[in-house]
Amino acid sequence: MDELELVNDNLSSIKATDNIFNDSCHIIDVAQSVAYTAVNVVLVQRNWLLGQRIEHEILQGSRADYGEQVIKNLSAQLTIQYGKGFNKSNLYTFHQFFKTFPDIFHSLRGNSRTLLSWTHYRVLLQVDNEAAREWYAKESLAEAWSSRTLQRNISSQYYFRRLASHNKEAVELEMKTITAPLQDKLEFIKSPVVAEFLGFANKAEYTETQLETAILNHLQKFLIELGKGYAFVARQQHIQTEKEDYYIDLVFYNYLLKCFVLIDLKSSKIRYQDVGQMDMYVKMYDELKRTEGDNPTIGILLCADTDEDVARYSMLNDNEQLFAAKYLTYLPTQEELRREIEQQKQHFLLSHNQ
Repeated sequence: MDELELVNDNLSSIKATDNIFNDSCHIIDVAQSVAYTAVNVVLVQRNWLLGQRIEHEILQGSRADYGEQVIKNLSAQLTIQYGKGFNKSNLYTFHQFFKTFPDIFHSLRGNSRTLLSWTHYRVLLQVDNEAAREWYAKESLAEAWSSRTLQRNISSQYYFRRLASHNKEAVELEMKTITAPLQDKLEFIKSPVVAEFLGFANKAEYTETQLETAILNHLQKFLIELGKGYAFVARQQHIQTEKEDYYIDLVFYNYLLKCFVLIDLKSSKIRYQDVGQMDMYVKMYDELKRTEGDNPTIGILLCADTDEDVARYSMLNDNEQLFAAKYLTYLPTQEELRREIEQQKQHFLLSHNQ
């Protein structure tokens, strides 16, 4: 059965009742479910086929470094042609996907109702043990685990703990309790991978509250108006690791400092984990975006809770003298940032309490 037949089959089975609102909601929910399934099938097939083609190309080479060169060249060409989504890391993942699941499709049509999402498969690639990987895949499908639930269970060694336990029910109950907040029926359509695949821009509304959005809108304008060399680069920039998708709230390039400036806003007090996450952003930006002549990337953590320190600066070279003497000349001070955030909070509260 192809996707069009699947749509017709599902929608034609809907029966009218005496409640038009409930019937309309049911039609929309069924149509969305079928659409998500269709997009997922094509996305998984595309990535598997790309991995297959890369493998065939690599097998033709005789040099040990031939595969690396193939992926590097292909990534550059595909990025020019199609934009995001085809960096070297993703192409390596597609190749690994094909090699790990070589029989997932017996034909190009496959079996659309037994496939997990691409995000699930990407998480499963972390599991080296074949028996464990197959079990996680079956449980994900049978129990409708979100990819976040799957990631949590793999990271916590759920399969091996359950296998070794004499009380499997207790282990399972604990897992379901802990992962309940991770289950999101809209997870698939929120996925930045799906957004990129469909050619849509990622929506900041998925990751920001109204207050955070208002503050960031104001800060974006505030930094540009400082007139100290700031050029806007990106908003809610997607950064992907093997396990998670992250978003950097604001990215600027300062042509006086000759470096990128990354800004992340937290609606609660800043934690050590937030500092570690910002350091990761800085490292990734230096690795992926920094070019010859650029200075080290600067990360700024902002806190909307003004009872706490409003900003923390993160620089990997830890050169405090350079930072104090040069960088703070062009960066806003903590007091300036505190004042701007507080003003925006007051404006937001006034405008929403009328």
